[in-house]
Amino acid sequence: MSAIAPALLVAGVDEAGRGPLAGPLTVAAVVFDPARPRINGLDDSKQLNEAKRELLYDRIVERALAWHVVVIEVAEIDRLNIFQATMLGMRMAVEAVAHVAGVAHIDGNKVPPGLPCPGHALIGGDGLDRAIMAASILAKVTRDRMMLDLHAQHPEYDFARHKGYGTPAHLAALRLHGPCVHHRHSFAPVRAAARGEREVTQPALL
Repeated sequence: MSAIAPALLVAGVDEAGRGPLAGPLTVAAVVFDPARPRINGLDDSKQLNEAKRELLYDRIVERALAWHVVVIEVAEIDRLNIFQATMLGMRMAVEAVAHVAGVAHIDGNKVPPGLPCPGHALIGGDGLDRAIMAASILAKVTRDRMMLDLHAQHPEYDFARHKGYGTPAHLAALRLHGPCVHHRHSFAPVRAAARGEREVTQPALL
């Protein structure tokens, strides 16, 4: 345990999987101890290739003072909606590391209600704050691994390639096969596919 007071330590928080049509949402929180060696190469997970993310994942887990990844399953996303599911996941992630963190830095423009410590929203934080960068990597790697498992169960959708995002290939598979239990029925393209509509498109905001 670090001798540094928790009030001085930051929990970086980020998510992966808000936009996809299938699969879970993952939210991570990471707290670094300034007394421990810095991890080189941290960046927004979207700017890193898969091999680099996997390498950094192991280093983050090894060196972080505290870390936690929350998984919000499809049923909960559909029950709450994706925004509320994200807020819930962020709060749960911060709660899991609050014993060593005095403040949370949240990627985005919203601070989830009910945090156990003060929170600050940072637009573009995954490219600015090292703890948020680390959280983005943990969330992304965790979700990508889960999508590979879902691909093994449902290879017809090719989840391994697009990770559930609404690519043309994924939309074509939705038209052909209809949605599976891992698709988000609260998302319009999935609802359209469930109704058997031929024109299944991905809204630009996703």
